[in-house]
Order: sequence, then structure tokens, then C-alpha cells
Amino acid sequence: MYTILKGDLTMANMRWYDWVSWILVFIGALNWGLVAVFSWNLVETILGTSSTTRVIYTLVGLAALYELYKVASKK
Repeated sequence: MYTILKGDLTMANMRWYDWVSWILVFIGALNWGLVAVFSWNLVETILGTSSTTRVIYTLVGLAALYELYKVASKK
């Protein structure tokens, strides 16, 4: 995911919010893959169709934007 270059972020020295962001993006990608292949929504299966599900989707979206910002700011 991250290259090991001088001054670059590696998996070993990621901050806690980088880990949370990475996990949320991973969960979102896994969920979309399950929806596309099996028409099965893991998040809704676990949490139901409540406002909690919308909060999770919002957090996944924000995490994706944060990851995109990290990649774009490394240029």
C-alpha cells in the first residue's frame, strides 16, 4: 500500500487514525465487492437498515477522502 521511502508512511509507523481510515476503506471495498458479486450487503446484515448503517457509510466515505488526500499530497 505504501512504499518504503525516506520520509514516507509505512504500515509499521502508521498513526491510529491512519489505521482506522485504512480499516474503514477496506470494509467499504469488501462490502461493495460482496454487493456486486453476491448481491449481499454485509453492513446491513450486521447492523440492519438503521441510522447506524448510514453513519458507517458516512465514515467509510470520509475515510476514503482522507486516503485520497494522503495520496494526492505526496506529489
